[in-house]
Amino acid sequence: MNNNSSPVIMMDEMALVLVCKRPALGVGKQRLAVSLGMERAHQIAQALLACALEDAKNWNGPVVIAPASEEDHGWATTLLPSSMSVWTQPQTIGNLGQRLNELDSRLRYEGLKQLVYIGSDAPILAHTDYAACRAALQHYDTVLIPATDGGVVLMASCNPWPVLADLPWSTDQLGAALIGCCRSAGQSVAVLEQRSDVDELEDCLELVTLLQHDARPARRQLHALACAIAYTLRIHHVQF
Repeated sequence: MNNNSSPVIMMDEMALVLVCKRPALGVGKQRLAVSLGMERAHQIAQALLACALEDAKNWNGPVVIAPASEEDHGWATTLLPSSMSVWTQPQTIGNLGQRLNELDSRLRYEGLKQLVYIGSDAPILAHTDYAACRAALQHYDTVLIPATDGGVVLMASCNPWPVLADLPWSTDQLGAALIGCCRSAGQSVAVLEQRSDVDELEDCLELVTLLQHDARPARRQLHALACAIAYTLRIHHVQF
């Protein structure tokens, strides 16, 4: 495993794994880019990543940053303070299921046992969600927080994931398929309250309301960006 600062980690600690892409023009959030243009989509991607990193900074335990490729290893090592227990483990090739299986296998090989996976597109996740996940993982093998669009925004387990390659990734059937896959593998599964993620223009505009009272700094910046986008669309009489 690649690490930033050779942290001393108790392997029975619960680790947060941030699976992310390096924000770049024309990379990621392409559905938003169709509606808002590449520059705005890039700004949103950066703001969303900042929210996920905000959660990582507040995580009570080790953190793993899993960038999309080995080329982004150096970038990933700069995302969090060196004083934290942060490891960097780039993803391999394949679809998301294959990459998660390989990543999970590598982390467990290093001795980590309780792994909580998040992406960078669910800024609504709050301390209460992470606390609920921690509590549930003491009684269940696997804990999932479903997304309102049928996907998932958090997936945690004390056990290796079953084969995920054939699941319907990036569809509204993913959440149900993942639950079924884990249960078929003999794992007990806790499904927590669903949360929204940001993939479409409508998701971005909902942040105006959803983050209205969120005091976390990165969320305030994302809220301001969502408000600016909503205002621009209104003055141009864009229907949404």
